[in-house]
Amino acid sequence: QYKFRDLTIEELKNVTKTYPNFTFSMNTYTFKDGSQKDLLNFSGTVPVKYGNSYNIPIHLWILDSHPFAPPICFLKPTANMGISVGKHVDANGRIYLPYLQNWSHPKSTVIGLIKEMIAKFEEELPLYSLSSSDADRQSELLSYIAKITEEEADVKSKSKIGGGKNEGCFNKITVVGAGDLGIACVLAVAAKGSADKVVLLDLSEGAAKGGTMDLEIFALPNVEISKDFSASADSKVVVLTVNSLGNAQTYLDVIQSNVDLFRGIIPAISHYSQKSVLLVASHPVEVMTYVSWKLSAFPKTRVIGVGANLDTERFQYILTNHLKAQVLAKGAWIIGEQGEDKVPSWTSCNLVANQTEAMAARNSREKVANRAMEVLKGKGQRSWSVGLSVADLTDSILKDKRKIHSISTLAKGCCNINSEVFLSLPCILGTNGVIEMVKLEEDPLVQEKLQSSAGSIHDLQQQLKL
Repeated sequence: QYKFRDLTIEELKNVTKTYPNFTFSMNTYTFKDGSQKDLLNFSGTVPVKYGNSYNIPIHLWILDSHPFAPPICFLKPTANMGISVGKHVDANGRIYLPYLQNWSHPKSTVIGLIKEMIAKFEEELPLYSLSSSDADRQSELLSYIAKITEEEADVKSKSKIGGGKNEGCFNKITVVGAGDLGIACVLAVAAKGSADKVVLLDLSEGAAKGGTMDLEIFALPNVEISKDFSASADSKVVVLTVNSLGNAQTYLDVIQSNVDLFRGIIPAISHYSQKSVLLVASHPVEVMTYVSWKLSAFPKTRVIGVGANLDTERFQYILTNHLKAQVLAKGAWIIGEQGEDKVPSWTSCNLVANQTEAMAARNSREKVANRAMEVLKGKGQRSWSVGLSVADLTDSILKDKRKIHSISTLAKGCCNINSEVFLSLPCILGTNGVIEMVKLEEDPLVQEKLQSSAGSIHDLQQQLKL
């Protein structure tokens, strides 16, 4: 079942030569979404010098897309060991390292990963002994409390220097991906002014280049560029703009490459910003929002996609300013999936009571909507325009505006859709993401199109390996 079996076996042979204490087996791994898969895994110890020499037990799971996807790494403490939660280890013992986030075959290898693991563990030992005396434990506890107290005092001091903002009100946004779209999002969000800090996570290989280099040169205030996922800690919103640039042959291969990419990103993001709203701008947005939801295990309200927000804003603008149909624009939305299958809809019916007049009014509205859709087709979606849309959405979230946006959200239960798919639907956005989905006017043709989109998206998702 391993796609690149020969490459995987060759690499693991090299591991056994360097670390002969490792043992290999096939076992069932349970992902965050509850799905399971039989995966190759190995356990062993790595030597770490932290004053004394220690053998740190680890457990690595090899995904079936290896070596193009990074392993899933855990500590494997014995009964008398406790986990020291820190920058690179969570309470469950899962290991987070820059090497994993920047994984890229053939440059990245398991041996290289283990070497970085040793280096990071020598900076911050991930395990401690549970066999120490009560006095030692009490001393450690008091030391830990003192450290927390000092950190809290330091945060309060920095908050006062920064203008009296406390940590609870600090609005931080992280943009993942330093391509054209990622940089456009950083510039638009920074210009909007609703974020106190914007972090750009650059996952590209090598030194800063292109737009990232320009951002560093001109040093925008409140913008930080980093390659370390820990820089995203405590973000209110995390915007995902990355897309795989692999040599995939089919559309399904392209999406699977994105899924493999997200598998190394989402766990780290959800670890460092456990209460954030994930805003997906990667393509295809409906599928990648679903993937983000599954991999993060966040509530559905806190995982959304940019969806048709940009198209909706343009649609309403065209109706109001080009076609002078202000009344129609008020409840007008573009919904469904991005691309040619998007569809106009309304949240309220402005038709008159008389059936004949209602039919005439509906026909008139459809003609105006068709004209607006024709104008909309020629607009396209450039990076800077999507960036402006992202800034609009993050502004509504950070300021708890409770404004209605057409965004990708879990559509199950709407319009008789029974599958777990994400489609653009009008939703009220606030601090914690989706507050409420706005009820659409009942239109059999619209519902039919939504169900068709849901069916095709669901079929595609079923072919992916999460």
